[in-house]
Amino acid sequence: MFPTILVVDDEKSILLSLGGLLSDEGFEIITASNGYEALKAIDAEEPDLVLLDIWMPGIDGIETLKEIKKNYPHIQVVMITGHGTIETAVSATKLGAFDFIEKPISFDKVIVAINNALNFRRLEEENKYLRTKTIEKHSINGNSQPIVLLREQIAVAAPTDASILISGENGTGKELVSRTIHQLSNRSEQPLVEVNCAAIPDEMIESELFGHEKGAFAGATTKSRGKFELANNGTIFMDEIGDMSLKTQSKILRVLEEQKFQRVGGSRTLNVNLRVIAATNKALEDEIEKGTFRKDLYFRLNVIPIQVPPLRNRLEDLQILVHTFLEKYATQYQSQTKNIAQEALALLARYSWPGNIRELKNLVERLAIMVPNDTIDVDDIPAPYNPALGTTTETLDSKYFSIQKLKTAKKTFEEEFIRRKLAENNNNVTKTAENIGVERTHLHKKLKNMG
Repeated sequence: MFPTILVVDDEKSILLSLGGLLSDEGFEIITASNGYEALKAIDAEEPDLVLLDIWMPGIDGIETLKEIKKNYPHIQVVMITGHGTIETAVSATKLGAFDFIEKPISFDKVIVAINNALNFRRLEEENKYLRTKTIEKHSINGNSQPIVLLREQIAVAAPTDASILISGENGTGKELVSRTIHQLSNRSEQPLVEVNCAAIPDEMIESELFGHEKGAFAGATTKSRGKFELANNGTIFMDEIGDMSLKTQSKILRVLEEQKFQRVGGSRTLNVNLRVIAATNKALEDEIEKGTFRKDLYFRLNVIPIQVPPLRNRLEDLQILVHTFLEKYATQYQSQTKNIAQEALALLARYSWPGNIRELKNLVERLAIMVPNDTIDVDDIPAPYNPALGTTTETLDSKYFSIQKLKTAKKTFEEEFIRRKLAENNNNVTKTAENIGVERTHLHKKLKNMG
């Protein structure tokens, strides 16, 4: 299908010459001799691009441009202007015109302007499509009452610039909520920068957040931009905000209030304009009582509180979630999408899901890979999700007590222990090391030995 171009000019010679030349180039051509005819033609044909003369009797080009951009903002407009009207043409670009061409008209310049405008429109449509697909990818699946309420809260909060505090257990999908909010916000075309506050060592967090100048500390061989700078005009998502030290909390609060900061080792003040979304699996009110979280930072972040429900409170969504994950892994592993028997779903619905959506997702991936049949049945569901196969303790007993040598048993248990603790801490090595009481370097060495 060839692009349609509307040529608008009160000079018949220009309509004939441009119309003929552009037709030879393969474009579909419509012509109009004034602004009124142009608006009627746009209503009837909705062309891809308009070549619009500025000086015309009746409705001039500027007024016509305003009407086009008001009713059809996606249509590209290239202005045609005579000598001495450059200032007017520049004003037209501010009103939404893509470009302008001076008379006498150079046909080569017309073709370049048209192709540039059409390519720009194509890119806009591709971006719109990709944004729609991104929103679909990050959609929150389910029809349970808690999820319907969650989606309503997101729809109301997203278009604003207010700070948002997302609370919920590990694995409930707090990061997914933050991405959805960003995609539905007015900042969606700008960056979403994520910071895992628990994963950054305390001595490095200022550099990570604010950046540093060359030579600011040992190892700072180059200048580095921090997360706040990278998120300028967009959104910064601060996950596990409750794990920040009080010292860092104080600096974060100052930046959020003043919207300015300095890089580590620098003297220049950088201004930022960003939206803050924070998330935590802790009850920050309790942390305030303990003295481990600043009350003023809490109030600064908690402008709009959003609570993400655990999976056990939305089990009616289980079927939708399982089918969504099965389709995802069928695409990922280039295999046929498996079905799941209703009896198997009913079995999963009786489980408490302490790991929430993340645990369910991991199980479905395991079933999608390991089950040879097209349908996942009750017998395919492993312990502890399937009580008929025994408890987790019994499974571990048979695993460890069948080992003859103490050294082998200790090594096997240690590896299983580390794997589980890593999973509990979302594969955060620093947090896992802290929780199990070992040095981070020691845990790294263990992981390397485990492969």
